[in-house]
Parts: sequence; structure tokens; C-alpha cells
Amino acid sequence: MDRLSVAAIAAEVRAGRRSAQDVARDSLARIAAFDAVQPQAWIDRPRAEDVLAAARAVDARIAAGEDLPLAGVPFAVKDNIDVAGLPTTAGCPAFAYRPETDATVVARLLAAGAVMMGKTNLDQFATGLVGTRTPYGSPACVFNRDYVSGGSSSGSAVAVGAGLVTFALGTDTAGSGRVPAAFNGLVGWKPTKGRWSTSGLVPACRSLDCITVFTADAADAALVDAVASGFDSADPYSRREQAGRARFGETWRLAVPRLDQLQFFGDEAAARFYDDAIARLAAAGATLVEVDIAPLLEAAQLLYAGPWVAERAAAIEDLLRTKPGAVHPVVRAIVQGGFAVSGVETFKGIYALQAYARAAEAIWEAADVLVLPTAPTIYRIAELLAEPYALNANLGLYTNFVNLLDMSAVAVPAGYRDNGTGFGVTLVGPAFADAALLDLARRYEEIRAMPATPDLDTDGKPQTVKLSVVGAHLAGMPLHWQLTSREARLVSRTRTAPAYRLYAMAETTPPKPALIHVGEGEGAAIEVEVYELGMAAFGSFTAEVPAPLAIGTVTLEDGTTVKGFVAEPRALDGARDVTAFGGWRGYIASLG
Repeated sequence: MDRLSVAAIAAEVRAGRRSAQDVARDSLARIAAFDAVQPQAWIDRPRAEDVLAAARAVDARIAAGEDLPLAGVPFAVKDNIDVAGLPTTAGCPAFAYRPETDATVVARLLAAGAVMMGKTNLDQFATGLVGTRTPYGSPACVFNRDYVSGGSSSGSAVAVGAGLVTFALGTDTAGSGRVPAAFNGLVGWKPTKGRWSTSGLVPACRSLDCITVFTADAADAALVDAVASGFDSADPYSRREQAGRARFGETWRLAVPRLDQLQFFGDEAAARFYDDAIARLAAAGATLVEVDIAPLLEAAQLLYAGPWVAERAAAIEDLLRTKPGAVHPVVRAIVQGGFAVSGVETFKGIYALQAYARAAEAIWEAADVLVLPTAPTIYRIAELLAEPYALNANLGLYTNFVNLLDMSAVAVPAGYRDNGTGFGVTLVGPAFADAALLDLARRYEEIRAMPATPDLDTDGKPQTVKLSVVGAHLAGMPLHWQLTSREARLVSRTRTAPAYRLYAMAETTPPKPALIHVGEGEGAAIEVEVYELGMAAFGSFTAEVPAPLAIGTVTLEDGTTVKGFVAEPRALDGARDVTAFGGWRGYIASLG
């Protein structure tokens, strides 16, 4: 299913080449079809006839000569943001109320001709980065439904990622508008705090909350931003626009963390995609500057171990005190801790944050933009349900500090893992760097072709593993049947990174090699074949691997890693070094 474009639809409707009603019918059909896959993306939707009536009104406004920048553009709204006539639940049925007026941002979008298609699911009270903390079912990554969608703006990311709407509003206090963007291959735009009104938003942390947007690309995010931003006197936290850079020049300074401060929790594909994104940004004119992000990471700890937990408790205090059982147990366990935060602790936290903010200023003195992984890795839904706290915290490693330290940020796609899940990087700037960040995100997309978007997971994606074989399991070799009997699929014939040596082990039947990692400069590139097996087949295959061989991780010549044959040190007893043959086939041929 192709993704919808804000710019293209608005241009067609404004020019009269397509009606808003036709666009609305298409969006309704897409939503209905995807209900068979992920109905849990939504909490509530208006009746189809009401959607079409709203679209007819847009057509009438266009016919009357109005210039509507978002004419006929279908969008969705996270269900902690008010839409008149539909309940606002914040993911908690006991909290639900029916607002009489639209949130300011929603009202601006509707006035610009956009058509609202429904309210989307979320981690309850926007507390989480996973999408699993909801009584309405857990939305999943659109490319692999075994994995989390990211949260808390889970349903919004799914609605855009699956091509149901052109854009969707999310919110972001600790990364909720960026992490789901990364997992679903989207742009997640988090403007400067207060630049978009939060009137009509159920608060998570009132002093930190931002309304955000998910789009297919940076240009669409900029179009929505142009409509949604602006001072709102009804919002005590709204801020008047301050002068900032419109764009960065042909050369600019890009801050990257020290290598010892980067953590991917074993996700080697994520580490590789991050390096690729830096190379892309360098091609766009960046000069790299290494910076110390320790003050940022330390400030992030305040979000759930300081006074801002008390701010979350204040937002839903009545419900927590009168109906605590109505709150999701994971959310309740986190937020109730806020009642124990004293006034003294609150001020200590505020003082600590101010010190971190001053230390962070050094980054903006050294560089124009900071680039970070949006999330260091991704987890399966089952993993998050089994360990809901620590794994969620891992996902917020590079996002939790941004609002605390009054920064702007845009998350952009950077690659897709073999399992289909997305990885992204975030461009972070100081407050009111909004225009320059959006322009840079567009340049990042254009410097070379973006990674191809995987197919949607509509039928349930089988879990597979890529396995590198180097000897008797190669095609035509004596043990190849152990792969074909498991329906293994050949992915590629390639070589390892030039960091291995190959040995013919002594007294093995049939003859088998040992692949030993010795490091760059000491080894060579060895010919291998890479196969893809189902998880169960891989497990049964691994169980049959005899010592001193084992299955470990092998690095290929393109830098990717796969599972593959490795060996224990005892494999070298009496072995012959056959590295010079370039692979097992060459060695076996030499024997003939």
C-alpha cells in the first residue's frame, strides 16, 4: 500500500483535479482494509457519512475561491488531543470525556482544509515509548507485527506508516513523537516547546509536552508545521516565535557523540545505519565535531527519577486517588511514584536541570546540529510485555533529554533491518532552530536515494535468521542437505570481512574447516554462502552443530553481520592454515 502525500493531495484538490470527497473515500477504504490487519491502531472514528460531509464542505470552500493549504488532506489525531464531538480517552476509558471544542492545533488544520479521519491509540496518558501500555490492544510495527510500533504515539505512526492517512498528530514529552517514526520509517517532527499550541491536549508533563506530527517525508512535515505553528494566548506555555536560522549553509558543523557514549544494546544493524546516516550528512556539507553528551544523558535521568514524575501524577491526580485500578498497571506503577516527591526534591531537580542545560550549551557553541540514533534498538511486543520497564528505558536513551533541555528535533529514516523494522536518526537543534532543521531533513533525504520501504506486514511475517556457511554446508558439499532439508533459501554468495583465517581441521569426516576471527590486517576475506532459515529450522540446525564448531556472529565484506560457523580454540589442534586458497572450495579443489 503506497503512502499518501500531503503536498500532492493538497495540490490536486486545490487545482480541481481531484475532489476532497474522492480523497476521503480512498482514505476510508484504506482504513477499512487495514482493519483486518491492525484495528487496534484506532480508538474512535467519526461515521463515514460525517467524514464525507466534511470533505464536501472543503470542496465547497475551494469552489468559492478559498485558498486552503491542506485542502482535502486526510489526517488522524492521537487520542489525548481534543476533537470536538469525539471522546478523548488518553488511552483510559475511565478518564474519557467529550470535548465541545477542537484543540487549537486541530482547529488550525481543519481551517486549512484538512479532513479528520479518526482518533488513534497510544500508551496510556502518553507514558511509554512502546505502544503496549493500552487497554485497546497493542499497535505493532507496520513492517513486522511481532515488534512494537513505538509509543506513546503508536496508532498515529501506524496510520501514516500503513498509508491510511497523509499525516497524524502525535505528542512528545520523552520521545513519543520520534521513536514510533523510526520504527515505521517516517519523519517525526517535534517542534520547539510552545511553538505549537498545546491547548486541548491532555497533559503528561504540562511544562514539557509538545504536539508533533508524523509524515512520509520532511517536505510534508514542513507544510503541516506552517499551518499548525503559531502563538496561542489561551495556552500559558505557548511561546512567540523567536528569530532562528532558516537553513544551514553549504558547510555546517555536525555534532556526534564520543564513541564510548554510543550504545546500541547489541543491535549491529542499528550501529551500521547510524554510521551510514553520518556519511549522508557529511555529503550534505557537514563538518563532524565530536562532543561530550554526558550532560544530556544525565539530564535524561531526571525525567523518571525526579520532579517530572510528580508532574505526571499531578496531571491525573484525581483518577489515581479515586480509581487507581482504572490506570494501566505499568503506568500506575510509574506515575504513583510522583506522590512521594517532596518540594525540596523538586527544587533540587530544577537546579540540577539548570546545571545540565548550561553544560549542554557547549554543544551549540561547537556545532549547529547534533545527530543521534532515534532509538538504539527495537524489541518484540512479547519482550516488552515480559520486561516493561528496563526495555522501555533503553528506547528513550537518546530522546528523554530533548524537551527537558528545550531543544527542537526531527527524526528521519536511516535504514531497515533484515526483519523489516525501521531505524532512524534524529537531528537535534537548540530552541527555535525549527526551520533550519526541517530544511536539513529535506536535504538529508535528497542527498541520495533513501532506503527502500519494506512491504507492509499484512499476513504475519515469518521470523527468519541469516546463516553464513563456509565449508561442508556449501552448495554441492557433503552436508549441504542439512540446509535443503530445512528449506533454507540462498541469499548470497559473498565473502567475509578481511579479518578471518581458515583452517582445515584434523581428522574430521567429512572434512570441515574452522573459521577464526583474527582482526583487520591479520586475516583475509573468505568465501561464504549466506542462507535464510526459519527460526525453528535455525534452532534445529544449531542443535546439530558438533564441537569444536559453534554458531556465532560473522562479519561480511559489506560490514553486515549474520550468524555463522565459528570455532573453539581446540579446533586448531593439528589443523592446517588454508587461508591462502580464499575459501573451502579452493582448498578442496587443490586436494583433487
